[in-house]
Amino acid sequence: MATFNYTVDTQPMAEEISRVSHHVNATTGAVVAMQTAVIIAEEKAADLVCNNVNKGFYSLIRSQISQKVAKLQSEVDSNVMQLVQQKKALIGIQNRMQRDYNMISSRYIKLFNGLNANLKNRVFELDKPTIDFACKEIDKITNRTKYLTATVPITQLESISTSQRIIASNIKLRGANVINSMRWFIHEMNLQKKLTDQILINDNRSVESATSYIPIVIYECNRDKSNQKNIEIIVSDVEIDKLTKSEIVNKAYTEFAQLEWIQKSLPTQEIKSEFSKLLSSSTKSSRVKDLAIQLFQANNYQTT
Repeated sequence: MATFNYTVDTQPMAEEISRVSHHVNATTGAVVAMQTAVIIAEEKAADLVCNNVNKGFYSLIRSQISQKVAKLQSEVDSNVMQLVQQKKALIGIQNRMQRDYNMISSRYIKLFNGLNANLKNRVFELDKPTIDFACKEIDKITNRTKYLTATVPITQLESISTSQRIIASNIKLRGANVINSMRWFIHEMNLQKKLTDQILINDNRSVESATSYIPIVIYECNRDKSNQKNIEIIVSDVEIDKLTKSEIVNKAYTEFAQLEWIQKSLPTQEIKSEFSKLLSSSTKSSRVKDLAIQLFQANNYQTT
């Protein structure tokens, strides 16, 4: 049997395979780089989408809140303008009513004063001698013994000593009145000086802290038909500045829930006396004063 031996040169094949291997390695590196770039691009795209979604969500929420705020602000402004207009209208009505009241009251006062003067003249004309005696002569007779003490046109010898004693006693009485007036004036001056020294601050002495008790009034009221109670606090304006008054009101609002109230049926004598003074010095009509007295007597309050 014949034998054939062939020698095949694999060098070109190896070179081609080596070239292919280089290209495969380059392709592998490109695929890895592309995969890395794709991952980075996907991450950037995801971040961009998330940022845009978050920005859009917050923009939407902000625009909705801004719309609600603008709507509520417009409603508040309209209500404020309406209240201002109503306030001006009420002030105008009050001023007009005050002018009408003053005009009518002055007219009636003038009318009644004229009627009183006419009636007085007519009554005096009914019995003029008696009226003159009662209104003029009685005063002269009463004051004669006071200003013309022991003065007579003719004085006898036995009555001189008595007249001198009366005159001396009158002089002593007037002197005693002058001395009492001087003593009272000096006493009042000393009291006033002590009070002034207590009030004024002397720069040479140290200022000491002290505790003062200031009365306040807390009341509840309904200002509309909603039956919602409003709490109002009134502080005295005597010897208190605006800052102290504001601090007292804020402290009262803070401590209002912890206050323990005790029912009182009758006001104290000091409150009654002060109310009577205010009522007597008021220029209101008798009907208003009577109603104020009825409300004061029927009141019911609490204290701490």
